[in-house]
Amino acid sequence: MEYLLETDERRDPRRWTALVILLAGAFLPPLDFFIVNVALPSIRADFHASASMMQLIISAYATSYAVMLITGGRLGDLYGRRNVFLCGMTGFAVASALCGCAWSPFILVIGRILQGFFAAVMAPQALASINAIFPDDEKSTALSLYALTFGLASMAGLFFGGALITLDISGLGWRSIFLINLPVIAIAVPAAFVFLRETRSEHPRKLDLGGAALIALALFALIAPLIEGREQGWPIWSLLMLASAVPLFLVFWWHERNMEIAGRDPIAAPSLLQVAGLKRGLLAALCFYVLAAFWLIFSIYQQGGLGRTPFEAGVAILPAAAGFVLGPFASGHFLSVFGRYSAGVGMILQAGGLLGTAALVWGGFPQFLFVALFLIGAGQGIALPNLVRTVIQRVDRAQSGLASGLVNSMFQISGALAATLIGGLFFSVLGSATDVRSIEHAYSIAAIAIAICLLIAGWLSSDPATK
Repeated sequence: MEYLLETDERRDPRRWTALVILLAGAFLPPLDFFIVNVALPSIRADFHASASMMQLIISAYATSYAVMLITGGRLGDLYGRRNVFLCGMTGFAVASALCGCAWSPFILVIGRILQGFFAAVMAPQALASINAIFPDDEKSTALSLYALTFGLASMAGLFFGGALITLDISGLGWRSIFLINLPVIAIAVPAAFVFLRETRSEHPRKLDLGGAALIALALFALIAPLIEGREQGWPIWSLLMLASAVPLFLVFWWHERNMEIAGRDPIAAPSLLQVAGLKRGLLAALCFYVLAAFWLIFSIYQQGGLGRTPFEAGVAILPAAAGFVLGPFASGHFLSVFGRYSAGVGMILQAGGLLGTAALVWGGFPQFLFVALFLIGAGQGIALPNLVRTVIQRVDRAQSGLASGLVNSMFQISGALAATLIGGLFFSVLGSATDVRSIEHAYSIAAIAIAICLLIAGWLSSDPATK
């Protein structure tokens, strides 16, 4: 079989058709992160599930995705990106079917873990393949469409999640949000065999399975007790697990340092963090993506507080999704005007929007939420590309792929922690109450907490060393 290498500039006549297939693979992972938020109240009612189980449905996916993301990219470099893309997409279909057919909350969480795992196998191949099959003069257009895909995925997830549940196709209810992936993948997989050429790296990095296992254990030891411990009154096992998280993170770091000293390829090269300002940028990424928890608490407020249907809740979130789609188009202008402060300005817009929603909800003016929601989405669309740029530009070109993987992994870890901590704050403030005023109070407190995290992220991203 003939392989295209990263340096090959031949124009593949099927490259634009292949792009559509690759964008489908890039579309599904964020879609399944966003789409589940609108469905959580329906899932909870169907299974009579606890609040902690709702948090796990989000954090299990994000954690699994974060842990596997860098390893997934290396699998494509080693074994061929089309091969790994097809394996990831097929596995994602199986995991989606398991979620859609889940007969208990536990099985649903297992399905979400598998979804995150295979999403991390599939998604990196899309970007790497675009870089490999498109010549330089077309690459910018292809990458812009790739970036736009994420905004469209957020909008589609927030809207179609509610629409599918309301339509209740064949009586499937919330299950249709997972099963909808199957026809898409059924078309994409055979099309990929025909239109997508195989590519791989000339100098692939080896796998660090030990590092992936250690960071997975460390994150599990941190996240699981924070979710279940609160609801169960902090039993001794939860405290012991929390205590074990720190040594597990230290063992992971020791393992990574030894891998690098031995000249091997760790997931997170310790020497990379010695680059000036990189640690600060990664901390900004960690604080920035706490917005992931917003979709959870806002959906609960819409359906539990205002009594709206899942479809109405999805429509209510559309201003934020629209802002997220439009924001990236303004990010370049913000960069030219605000320079190194551009990511921070976007985060200030987000924080302002969040504080606005808290004030409007607490004041009883939900009809004006669309303005604040648009600010949240636009701020994210402006901040996200500029934050990634400020982190990636700090490292040498040869290390930009690893730095990009670290940033994306940090986003996913942030999403998992946000569902755990911000979600935990929301449910702690709410307690056993179900009245509208209590839900409004819990929402407002959680929204303010997210806004504070974004302001911290904005300060961290505005490093004087940033160009």
